[in-house]
Amino acid sequence: MLKIGLLSDTHGFFDPSFYKLLKGVDEIWHAGDIGSEEVLDAMENFKPVRAVYGNIDGTEIRQRVPKINSFDCEGLPVFMTHIGGYPGKYAPGIREQLLQQRPSLFIAGHSHILKVINDPKLNLLHVNPGAAGKYGFHTVRTAVRFVLNEAQISDMEVIELAHR
Repeated sequence: MLKIGLLSDTHGFFDPSFYKLLKGVDEIWHAGDIGSEEVLDAMENFKPVRAVYGNIDGTEIRQRVPKINSFDCEGLPVFMTHIGGYPGKYAPGIREQLLQQRPSLFIAGHSHILKVINDPKLNLLHVNPGAAGKYGFHTVRTAVRFVLNEAQISDMEVIELAHR
């Protein structure tokens, strides 16, 4: 069993409240637009991290994390990228990759809009944790926590942070 803290779009800001809010998680996953090496370092010094880079991330971050992170966790196939769209409106090329890799969990960021959507056509759950940073059009900063156990997702909860 693993407890996951899922973030996206921090844009160079790692909220100090994450040290309390994510204290009980085993790993932090970040769906891109990390924004600075300092944020990536803070996460890595706090918990094990699985991340992808986003469109605002520079060379230093792109050298440290991939564009697409596809992995199995607790027996669950996961596909994570920054610009991925969502069921019914996937980004160009993403639907084909999802059909090829057949993940059960598809994670994307970029939109700054929190979404949890089941895609029965591709038999996957899509999660976009919204934006945890201060930059963008969103008014409420969000993140997600959940549990993975024997290829099952449970106890998913939204973390609402202070307004930006």
